[in-house]
Amino acid sequence: MITGLTHSYPPDAVEHRVPDVATARALISSRRPDVFTLLKRRRAIFRGALGPGTDHYLTCAENAIVISLARLGARHGSFGQDFHQYHNENHALEILDRRIGEVLESEGVGALSGGDWLALALFATCHDLRQREPMEFRHGVGSNEAASIAESHRILDVSGFDRAVDKNLYAALEIMIAGSTFDASPRPKHYNTAEVLATGGPLAPRLAKELDETEPDWREHPEIEHALVLAQIASDLDTANVAEPFNDLAQSSGRLAAEREMRANRSLESPESGPPVLNFLTDGQERYFFELHRFCSDLGRAVFFEGKEANAPKVHELAEELRRRFGGKPAGGYTGGEVLSTHLELAAVM
Repeated sequence: MITGLTHSYPPDAVEHRVPDVATARALISSRRPDVFTLLKRRRAIFRGALGPGTDHYLTCAENAIVISLARLGARHGSFGQDFHQYHNENHALEILDRRIGEVLESEGVGALSGGDWLALALFATCHDLRQREPMEFRHGVGSNEAASIAESHRILDVSGFDRAVDKNLYAALEIMIAGSTFDASPRPKHYNTAEVLATGGPLAPRLAKELDETEPDWREHPEIEHALVLAQIASDLDTANVAEPFNDLAQSSGRLAAEREMRANRSLESPESGPPVLNFLTDGQERYFFELHRFCSDLGRAVFFEGKEANAPKVHELAEELRRRFGGKPAGGYTGGEVLSTHLELAAVM
């Protein structure tokens, strides 16, 4: 569809190690049994939204959630050897549990169809499946997202779904994951807001334009049009850390800062990590919060806007205090770990 890349990302070692529902269930049972408690609680909610005769569909969706969580945990999470501080099973679960839970509590299960709720639940656990692909963008879609789309479709296959019968779900997952691509590339010193809106931040609001280039007849396919609506909601769920209690927002940005240093092969205990961590937690955070982040859906805005507004002055205040404490120090005079621990200590009392 939009990526044209799903055949370019074959199964990796983790996919071969966790090939099916039984293997995934055993792994989750041993490492995160609380997942089954969450799924049981949500099943009671979603069964009513789906209506009678849909237990098979619900079971297939739960199977896919378990497989994707098991693989994410084994590949980049606490079950494996390549731990990513941010993009791991806990990030998937904070969307699946807390953020979708907030939408349910605020707007009620009737805000979306049962199928839409399950599609968003699958997005939560599938959108970050792959994190080690070479960085490239095709039609605005990142390579990690394209690889995650390819694997998520294979997960649906082994979970009991059918690509012809369930084409709406396959399309929704592809478009939602593509839309979660987030462009935080540095901009020239002098750029305007229109340029940021046209290229930066989440891809979701620009997906229709990308589809005009790759699938010019997409408006003749209702499943794609509906998938675009879900992609806007999914984007808001993915970036809703901006609206969470401020300490949670700071913890989230801290994990991402630590992951970035890990990916750059810089130790947080090394002075060379000091300036990039400081820049990320000050200029970077302000740019993300005030320029790049935007609500893409009415539903996301209704649930999360107020929380973001409450955090706005604290984002500025924390960044300014970090600059005051570390900005005047010479290069090599502080470590990324020192910046990060100060960031977390200050946020905890704001």
